[in-house]
Amino acid sequence: MLKDVYICDAIRTPIGRYSGSLATIRADDLAALPLKALKERNPTLDLNQVDDLILGCANQAGEDNRNIARMASLLAGFPEALAGVTLNRLCGSGLNAIGYGMQAIKAGESELIIAGGVEHMTRAPYVMAKANTDFGRNQHLFDTTMGWRFINPALNEHYGTDSMAQTAENLAEKFDVSRLQQDEFAFSSQLKAASAQEMGHFNDEIVPVTLPQKKGAPILFDRDEHLRLTSLEKMAKLSPIVHSKGSITAANASGINDGAAAMILASESALCAQNLTPKAKVLGMSVVGVTPSLMGIGPIPASQKLLTRLGLTLDEMDIIELNEAFAAQALSCIQGLGLTEEDPRINPQGGAIALGHPLGMSGTRIVISAMHQLIRNQQKYALCTMCIGVGQGIAMVIENVA
Repeated sequence: MLKDVYICDAIRTPIGRYSGSLATIRADDLAALPLKALKERNPTLDLNQVDDLILGCANQAGEDNRNIARMASLLAGFPEALAGVTLNRLCGSGLNAIGYGMQAIKAGESELIIAGGVEHMTRAPYVMAKANTDFGRNQHLFDTTMGWRFINPALNEHYGTDSMAQTAENLAEKFDVSRLQQDEFAFSSQLKAASAQEMGHFNDEIVPVTLPQKKGAPILFDRDEHLRLTSLEKMAKLSPIVHSKGSITAANASGINDGAAAMILASESALCAQNLTPKAKVLGMSVVGVTPSLMGIGPIPASQKLLTRLGLTLDEMDIIELNEAFAAQALSCIQGLGLTEEDPRINPQGGAIALGHPLGMSGTRIVISAMHQLIRNQQKYALCTMCIGVGQGIAMVIENVA
């Protein structure tokens, strides 16, 4: 018999802007912060009973190499006997980490798991290929912050290797999404995020980060800093970033960011044994593949697949956290799911366009945000879904049990 899986506690760092407040913190130290917070917030939790620690991370080319989950666990002071694994499903990594933890508990292989995600895009390194021949001078240098590198010619020939922004342009054309629609959606995301921040809705999900200073007392960093509310008029003046006739701009795309998040997943027996209080139940996860050049549509089939399997409908979802890689991508998914962009259930507190998109952390963030909204509003179901580079989609449904 399959076991129920509960989220007992969840926490994240504030999201830092590129080269912002978190820039001086190493990626593995950043990943350790929410782990330390979980340990401190749950003194009854016996870490020796945790079966595994799973963190999503998309880059793994710099300080996040060598299994950042294991490194962060040790840095956080967790027991040496606690194993750790890092998984990479690009943008969906942090959501997938929760899903894999859920599956292990649901199947009875585990009782207690810590899952989450991390990305430090500011500190992503440059990498250089080795020469193809002895003493060759054709080495190539790549920025690992995001996107393709070391492209396989056969893959490029058969599927193309469009940049993330180009895939958004492809969707804007396919779904006839105008520049104005994108800017208005992005502006709405900024307004909602700013309002939620002002009302303190993110406070319960954020662990403050202490930032040492060369001179003076340390600074307490406790607010997402990527928000950049401006006017639609100023947004309209920005140049497209893909080509001159395009519609994707810096204002209607998600950010390059830093952040980490983690949560405790437990079976019902682990709840009792560890004296933990359940807040939400993880009902299921689905992943799908889609055409790489249209990677942004991934949430459509992933959500449909999952809801069908769970015997639920979109109408039953009280919150829909649809990760905003780009406004064109989000609007295409909204259209493809038969929703309207004015639907109040979609990203009520703004999305990645406003808050930022630390790739491996974002999936965990949207689940944490959805959980807090369900509890605050006394609602039942939330759908959390994301598009994924190289053509995939991922979806998860959680249920409020608080």
